Amino acid sequence: MAEKIRFHLDENVDGSIADGLSRRNINVTVTPDVGLLGASDEEQLAFALFHSRVIFTHDADFLRLHRQGVEHAGIVYCHQGRKTIGEIVRSLVRTWELQTSESMYKHVEFI
Repeated sequence: MAEKIRFHLDENVDGSIADGLSRRNINVTVTPDVGLLGASDEEQLAFALFHSRVIFTHDADFLRLHRQGVEHAGIVYCHQGRKTIGEIVRSLVRTWELQTSESMYKHVEFI
């Protein structure tokens, strides 16, 4: 059986998104709760990879790291301000429903 995605939200993501995912029983961590506040993007990716978590971010620097070949468990990217919190939550739920940890490995999903 394919493993469900578990998310990690970087520090620039609104906490309401984590709440929306948690209410739907989707496993999610947020940067402040795992002691990564102020950590570099590379450290965030390393944490997420170690814990098999897909990062959700508004930070385009993660896309640059992906292009440079930095290993990661998956990145979901949404340009800041392009979607409402509700739209983001629905998009992440859809990603959770359609993707697996395996299919997201080294993959970038744009929402």
